[in-house]
Amino acid sequence: MLEWGERDTGDVDRGGLEVAARLARARGGASQLVVVRDGVVVLDRAQGCTPEALFWIFSASKPFTALLVHRLIERGAVGIDEPVARYWPEFAANGKDAITVRHVLQHRSGVPVARSQLRDALAMGDWGASVRALERARPRFPAGEGPAYQYISFGFLLGELVRRVTGTPVRELLAEEILRPLSLRDTFLGLPDAHWGRHVPLRARVPAQRPVAAYLNRRSIRRAVIPAAGVSTTARDLAVLYALLVAGGGLGGVRLISPQTLAVATTPSSDGTVDALLGLPVRWSHGFQLGGPGLDPDRDRPMGRSSSPATFGHNGSYVCVAWADPTRRLAVAYLTDQLTSRSAGGRAQNAVAEALLAACPPV
Repeated sequence: MLEWGERDTGDVDRGGLEVAARLARARGGASQLVVVRDGVVVLDRAQGCTPEALFWIFSASKPFTALLVHRLIERGAVGIDEPVARYWPEFAANGKDAITVRHVLQHRSGVPVARSQLRDALAMGDWGASVRALERARPRFPAGEGPAYQYISFGFLLGELVRRVTGTPVRELLAEEILRPLSLRDTFLGLPDAHWGRHVPLRARVPAQRPVAAYLNRRSIRRAVIPAAGVSTTARDLAVLYALLVAGGGLGGVRLISPQTLAVATTPSSDGTVDALLGLPVRWSHGFQLGGPGLDPDRDRPMGRSSSPATFGHNGSYVCVAWADPTRRLAVAYLTDQLTSRSAGGRAQNAVAEALLAACPPV
């Protein structure tokens, strides 16, 4: 779908791209950085690993499952404003009957966690336990009231919804509906044992993150189906997905979603509202985070402080990020193994993004 090997398009600043590549190298460890401009690969760099190495991308995984749901909405199999409990009756327990599919896509279900952040993380390798916990959960906030990031529950809520509607587990449906049609042969929701030798272990750059890295580096976690965080992939595969989306949902004869559905998926649902779980002002849409300066233009942003408000994508714990800017016809995937503080990770992602934005002016 994309031809690998860097090409000059004549409308980008090659020196600026090299600045971004140097910033990625300076962060240390293993990384991959792929940039696609108007369907042409203009930067494709791997450091400390091969281009085929597989990174665990944290919450940059979320758009995969969200796109599955948008495809079902486009077909009429799911109603975006229908209660989740219409398709999953057990979910209605304990006051969750009014939570709609739209609420979940917007992180406004009021169920940011089923139990607690720690308990949800420790159970996320067990699909059945995670789903049952959501069925028993009580909302922390009224549905639709405001965003409260569903950092793990997002994937199980939408993944179980998909399974109930189609009868197919989310891992198999993702492969059937997205990965195989787009020839994303290096993307896995749950890393198969046969590809374990290609995985990139996380490196903790601060002592507080060492237990987290040790837990997430376990084979049992990497192989588990965790739709909100557990995709293993390469920057090349992720760049293909975003190159297709920035082209309007279709590329190289393959159409994933219609332009109208993509417009719904990227319509802002909150613009600068402080997220109740993150404590940060986040621009959310319906399955994606959005770019733009927001209400705090001086804060480091994973897609760059000077990104267009039309930019959409998803940050993954300030370790990995992927995004697309329609005003620049630009798709970016930047994956690392560096588990560090929010501030340090945010600065690093923002610096790379700013260099790329400066190198690739709007068209």
